[in-house]
Formats: sequence, C-alpha cells, structure tokens
Amino acid sequence: MRPWLVLALFAAVTVPLMPLQQFFLWVWPRMARLFPMHYHRLVCRLLGVRLEIVGRPPEKGPLLIVSNHVSWLDILVLSALAPVSFVAKREVNGWPFFGTLARLQRTVFVDRDRRHATGNSREEMQERLKSGDILVLFPEGTSNDGRRVLPFKSSFFGAAETEGVLVQPVTLAYRGHRNLPMNRRIMPSYAWYGDMELAPHLIGALAAGPIEVAVICHAPLSLSGELNRKALARHAEEEVRRGLSLALHDPGKIR
Repeated sequence: MRPWLVLALFAAVTVPLMPLQQFFLWVWPRMARLFPMHYHRLVCRLLGVRLEIVGRPPEKGPLLIVSNHVSWLDILVLSALAPVSFVAKREVNGWPFFGTLARLQRTVFVDRDRRHATGNSREEMQERLKSGDILVLFPEGTSNDGRRVLPFKSSFFGAAETEGVLVQPVTLAYRGHRNLPMNRRIMPSYAWYGDMELAPHLIGALAAGPIEVAVICHAPLSLSGELNRKALARHAEEEVRRGLSLALHDPGKIR
C-alpha cells in the first residue's frame, strides 16, 4: 500500500501547485526560481528521502553544477539543495507529466547527438547563466548504478566560459536504506539506468522505503588560468569520483 499512498500524496501536493508555478513564471521570475526548491524539499519528505549535505551548497548564480547521475531521484535531491534548473536531453520534453514538470522548472533541453544543436544549446545555457541562474548538468550523459562515475563529457562545459561563471562539482551518494548501509542488492531499486522502465522503477523505489543520500558540495572551479574546457571536465570528474569513493567506503573523511 505504501507506494500508492505516497503517489496519492504526491499528486495531491503537485497538481494544485503546477498552475501556481506557471503563474510565477509569468509574473514573478524570482519566485519561479525559488518555489521549486521548497516544493522539492517537501516531496523529499513525502518520499522518505533524507539528505546529508556536506560542504557549502550554492545559494545564487551564475553557477553550473556538474554532478554524477544515478536516478530520477537526483532531480528531487538537487532541486531540494538550491534554486536550480536542469540541462536535460530533448526527449524529456515530450514525456507525459514529467515533461511538464521539467518545463515548469525552466529546464534547458539539449540534443547531445547533433553537433550544431550542441552549439545552440550551449549558447542557451550561457544566456541563462548570464541572467544569474544555477544550472545542473549531468556530464556523464547517462545514469548508472550509483557505485561508479562515468567519464565526464566536456561539450557543455563551454557554457561556463562567460566571465564570472563558476562550476561546482557535486557528488551524489546513495548510501543508506532504512538507517542501514545501502547494499548492492537494494541499490537497483533506486538507481535507474540501462533499459529500466520509469513507471515500474518508481513504484519499486517507493515500495523499498526511505533512503539516505549524501550530497557533497565540492569547491567551485572556473575556466581561468590553466584550466581549459576539457581540463575543467577532468578536474570536476576527479572531484566527484573521489567524493563518491569516500562517501561509500570511508564516510568519516568526507567532512
């Protein structure tokens, strides 16, 4: 019964608030940035997602957050961290219901497979960053099993070439389940990757119960000095990978 009760509560909270967020987008841009953060903090509580935040979370832009990608739950976790918008693949825009939620959060939709489209998307990201936004990019390009970090693709790091824009690596570590350490048997209930279908996975995650997620906010980086776009991507990848290793295997050292 738990998944259906949680889904009913989620719908009862979300559906009435969607027109309110649309109203904010029309007449109150500052609140349109802030409101999703407060909404997602409530949703995390409803779903039983407990956050442990390490380091200094971002408060304002312009900032590009680059994070490892584990699950659809990453959206809730990072949205609860700060007033962010996401960089997502173009297909998300067409998803029923979730595509609407993405648009309401001012998501930048990109086409990773077409070279000229990548340039246009990067320019759109630059304009959003110039306006003071905090954007979240998953530079692995796909999600994985939550036990490793895939190589970071540097294509969209060029959006941070604008003066004053910082890049903050953030590590997401799904490391607790019902107040016990997360194990390899339980992890696929939360990590959404490969050919897993969204709806059954969502129900399974809600049935599996509460989890603890460590969010490690590393020191911001900039495209200056000796760091070019590719070097910045490698540096950010190393920081995120180191954070994940410590969070999963030696958590006492992440503070």
